Amino acid sequence: MKPNAYAQPPPFTWDPVEVRKCLPVYPPPEPLDYPSLPSPPRKASFSSPFTLSTHIFPASYLRTTRQAPIPELPHHTLPKEQKRKRILEIRKELDDLRTSKVTDGYPLVLWNVVNRYLRNGLDESNKTGVTLFLAHANGFPKEIWEPFLGHLLSSKEGASIDEVWAWESVQHGDAALINSASLSAIFDWHDNARDIINFFTHYLPTRPTTTLPVHLPRLPQEETNQRLVRGFSERQLIAIGHSYGGCTSTLAALMHPVLFKSLALVDPVILAPATRKPGGNDLATGALSRRDEWSSIEEALEVCSKNPFFSAWHPDVLKLYITCGTYPTTSSSDVQKPIIKLKMPPVQEAVVFAEVHTEHEVYDQLPTLDPRIPIRWIMPGKPGAPELGGPGTAEKRVWLRPANSTNTRIVGGGHLIPQEAPLELAEDVQSYLSYLFTTNYGAGTNIRPSL
Repeated sequence: MKPNAYAQPPPFTWDPVEVRKCLPVYPPPEPLDYPSLPSPPRKASFSSPFTLSTHIFPASYLRTTRQAPIPELPHHTLPKEQKRKRILEIRKELDDLRTSKVTDGYPLVLWNVVNRYLRNGLDESNKTGVTLFLAHANGFPKEIWEPFLGHLLSSKEGASIDEVWAWESVQHGDAALINSASLSAIFDWHDNARDIINFFTHYLPTRPTTTLPVHLPRLPQEETNQRLVRGFSERQLIAIGHSYGGCTSTLAALMHPVLFKSLALVDPVILAPATRKPGGNDLATGALSRRDEWSSIEEALEVCSKNPFFSAWHPDVLKLYITCGTYPTTSSSDVQKPIIKLKMPPVQEAVVFAEVHTEHEVYDQLPTLDPRIPIRWIMPGKPGAPELGGPGTAEKRVWLRPANSTNTRIVGGGHLIPQEAPLELAEDVQSYLSYLFTTNYGAGTNIRPSL
């Protein structure tokens, strides 16, 4: 593994922040009306000895926020200035809503969706227990990881991975389609962390098995209780989280460290309080302005490939974003026409961006994370790329918890490393896994790599 890209700085301090206690985590009461998968089954976009399946399970119950009416975005035919005025009004509405700490318990059932990639031919003689958990950034479906994953799983380190679970937050991708009638104009990142813990403690199967039902069965309470005390009995869970997914995976590890063997954080949104400008985040405004429908897959690919934001992406990632992040429907115009539309509505992307509490709380708490858990910080290295949190903040972020931490920079990527440099990311994760498998970490957790 390469030497650290950022040397450890002198001790530093930051402004204190009020840290809220996460609500308890438990699934909703049965019986439930189980939804169907909104997208047809598909094969993984890569060739490697892993099989893809997709699964649904209920999200954590209840929620940190309340259900609030979702503002309607202006139609794309509205004059530009009127459209921009309405978008700024909606942004202010979202900013005002996020300051409220009132909740009615949100007594609606939400659902998470996950992709599972299972190593073929897995049995007692060759299993290692190594399980990867992938948590996406805001605005991206679970399939966004596949170019990275295909490269990783075809490597020699990939031979030591039993299973991969790619996460989808409640307002993203297929989960957004399932939950469309139950989403809110307020979202708290605490709830994504709670949903992750809900998955780990109530629905993640004891061990990899060849077949699983679409709806993951709830574990016996006895096993849930054992996991909360001793962790997994037959898994070594390594979480890889990008941006929003990196922050909320870290919060989940702070909540229940016994469940985690390692964290790999891809430029996570974990920021000191002073790094946010008053008045919110322009990313929310950008999301509200995002185009979300096209006449066809082909048109979407052509239009997006000419957009500077998307043109920096690896072409395989862009193709997956369009093919897996959209669904077929009809236009809302008087003359209905077949179109494709983003599964995640732009207003929901803005709702997630509008939450600016959790990123500071995690920053404040990260120094207390169990030093047993190795942290790999994977940071942008593209020349000229803006630094999340402002210039000079990365070298502090990566050393918030100095013990058992390493860091690197990906030269080919800005903040969107999995989108812009999936192969470089895979190569670093390969190196990191090799390090974990061949150091005291591996020996201490009984990982038996096939290296």
